[in-house]
Amino acid sequence: MALGKIKADTLEHSTAGSLDTQFVVNGSAKARVTGSDAAAIASGQSLNISSGTDHGTGDYSYAFTSNLDSASYSGAVSPHGGGLRMATHSTVRSTTSVFAFYVATDTSTLSNHGHSGAAFGDLA
Repeated sequence: MALGKIKADTLEHSTAGSLDTQFVVNGSAKARVTGSDAAAIASGQSLNISSGTDHGTGDYSYAFTSNLDSASYSGAVSPHGGGLRMATHSTVRSTTSVFAFYVATDTSTLSNHGHSGAAFGDLA
């Protein structure tokens, strides 16, 4: 079976205008996940994530299915649920194959909560 290629510099929508494809390639999340307070991945709520690990209270990591080319990627994370909570991407523990982050209360005490995260960078 022969594989083909589609090459395009611009995507155009009939009513919404056009967009240069570099913004699609460079601006899209390369991984995303919605996880429980035990790092269980919500059904149908991940992209490029193979498994999750709960390292202890508020300390989570997720393995990429396809690695990123550098550990210096950007991560955006957010906690779920009511109350004042925060989440932060762990740039120290994240690698080209792992997306790591912490979830905490508003007083910076690590706590178990559901969460969502996205990684932005280049695939290897």
